[in-house]
Amino acid sequence: MRVKPFRLAPSLLAADFVRLAAEIEKVRRADYLHLDVMDGHFVPNITFGPPLLRRVWEVSPLPLDVHLMIDTPSRYVDAFLDAGADILTLHVEADTPERLRAALAAIRARGRQPALTLRPSTPLSAVAPFVSLADMLLVLTVEPGFGGQGLLPGSLERVRAARSLLDALHPDCELEVDGGVTLDNAADLLGAGANILVAGSAVFGADDVPARVSAFQQLARG
Repeated sequence: MRVKPFRLAPSLLAADFVRLAAEIEKVRRADYLHLDVMDGHFVPNITFGPPLLRRVWEVSPLPLDVHLMIDTPSRYVDAFLDAGADILTLHVEADTPERLRAALAAIRARGRQPALTLRPSTPLSAVAPFVSLADMLLVLTVEPGFGGQGLLPGSLERVRAARSLLDALHPDCELEVDGGVTLDNAADLLGAGANILVAGSAVFGADDVPARVSAFQQLARG
């Protein structure tokens, strides 16, 4: 396993949307800002689309890590890239293999980072045919659709298996984990092979959000 630098991606889903610019400013010392896009079909929740992403891009000092939890994401790749996505993550279950390959190539052709993800119930083997086209694999450790959930049982084993798959097929690919990430389990997730952690409530729910960002980063340093 190649050692990759730790990165923290606070999830905007847990922020106060009434004070969005101020909330984003609180996490400016993180590495990415994670945005979950949900359409009410692929997952049972609706969040936001390209217009809000564009406004976030206008005020964010951080690269935007955008996770599309939507049906047929290939239809919307250009819209989200135009709105400011730096990393665009697509679900293997949400599109045809042909469209998925084309979408990942289109993201890279525009100078952004293509990424893959899959539901917790989907076998990791589902990403194997596409992983060489991606810069990042996102492992979900909760069922997608809602924030504030706890880590699913078996999540550490899932992360280890994902890192082993990447080491065999695409060692340079980064491994991100999203779902139930806290200060209590962050070190275990990193030890299992992740190098990017998405944290929502564990960051934006803190009394002192900048201090919580620092605490995650210090934990990663050992």
